[in-house]
Amino acid sequence: MTVDRISTGIAGLDEILKGGFIPASSYLLLGGPGAGKTILSLQFLRQCRNIENQCLFLSLTESATTIRRDAASFGWNLEKINLVDLTLSHGEPKTNGEYTVFSPGEVEEETIWKKIYGAIAEYRPERLVIDSVTNLRYLSTDEYQYRKHIQQLIHHLSKRQCLSLLLFEPGELEREQSIAMAVDGILWLHNDISKERVTEIRTLEITKFRGSGYLSGRHSMRITPDGLVVYPHRIEVLKRPGRDSEKLSTGVSTLDRLLMGGFYLGTCTLLTGQSGTGKSTLAAHFLVQAARQNISGIMYCFEEGAESILDRCGDINIPLRACLEQGTVSLHEINPLEMYPDEFLEIIRRDVDENNRQVIMIDSLRGYNLAMDEFGNLAANIQNILNYTRRERITLFLLNEMQDIIGDLRVSEDGVSYLADNVLMIRYAEYSGEIIKVIACLKKRHGNFQADLREFKITEQGILVGEKLSRLRGLLTGVPQVEDLGEKPVL
Repeated sequence: MTVDRISTGIAGLDEILKGGFIPASSYLLLGGPGAGKTILSLQFLRQCRNIENQCLFLSLTESATTIRRDAASFGWNLEKINLVDLTLSHGEPKTNGEYTVFSPGEVEEETIWKKIYGAIAEYRPERLVIDSVTNLRYLSTDEYQYRKHIQQLIHHLSKRQCLSLLLFEPGELEREQSIAMAVDGILWLHNDISKERVTEIRTLEITKFRGSGYLSGRHSMRITPDGLVVYPHRIEVLKRPGRDSEKLSTGVSTLDRLLMGGFYLGTCTLLTGQSGTGKSTLAAHFLVQAARQNISGIMYCFEEGAESILDRCGDINIPLRACLEQGTVSLHEINPLEMYPDEFLEIIRRDVDENNRQVIMIDSLRGYNLAMDEFGNLAANIQNILNYTRRERITLFLLNEMQDIIGDLRVSEDGVSYLADNVLMIRYAEYSGEIIKVIACLKKRHGNFQADLREFKITEQGILVGEKLSRLRGLLTGVPQVEDLGEKPVL
């Protein structure tokens, strides 16, 4: 049965809740100080601010003036939201009049509950926020009275067909579980500090949502100048469509011969090698070649700046800047210290859906891993991206940096090579007292390739790939030796 939903005012959160809140339900919004509970609540109420007398915000912690001031910092107008100040401190501070015979709960409990029911009766809200019900616990004479009042309030709101958000401190929930059982759903806002990078990590988690399914897990969240933004943690469904028959030419005739015509579109290629071997330059060259075939592409730069890449390409006759000006190629600089995995995948999805990017390059996996190491395994995050690109028939290039200059051959130090359809390796070698670079194709899942080792060089004229280095052995160790094999014996 399809249930009508009420938008939360946050696009990502609506997706997590399969469309939004369920009408006439009550939800517990958990989070410590500064987690974003009030901001989320106000964003929710702003969805119905144009409907008179149907939005009510009851504040037991902050004054109405403070709430309006904080909302103004986001550019929000709260004029059409009924904001009722139920804080216990009014007027000038008092230094006497403390309760010496009775506890505050015995004196003030009945009064505060009367004010709450009175405000509900006066404004007749369809959307209600109480900030926060933790204060109501402090004003209760005992736990039994608190449970009784809370359950009566939730039942009263349900009878009035009122959708309510009750803000609560997570520490108090451990002591008092009755409110968790009474509400229809629980949203938990986490605000943690990364131990490795000492940076803020905000996430949202749904631990209960009665009457509907939802996206489980922790979902990345940011507080922006426009309010809360949530990035759903999607598990991309792996669908393997049929292989595209069209190939992406490399633009270098000898490299095309090595790859038997180039890479098939819609596949994933791992471009691996040591630092300085020319992976980023070769990737930029591939982007230009794709643009020449009317295939739009983008490179996500986790390490090198866009201007540095453009200047280097200009020096070696790769017209990347012209493609950038035409809009067929885009460079997106990313600070790895400011990115969540789900946020990055959302950027990719937007570039594919809105900007029609068909070739995606991530430069490099080491920079991506620096950004994502707080959020799970690198291979798992890359697998999620790969599931999406394969389903959408997007051509993906992953640049991988190897640490060792010479030595035994390793395709990847992060265990992601199995994900790639193609593996192209560039590495250093020593030949006649000179350091050279060699290129080889180690894997091509679709179609054949030549298992040759060829010299790779970046010149002022562009990318050059030589013929097969047939009289050398030991190239993969980095220390080749010349061999004169002579003629092959007749069989």
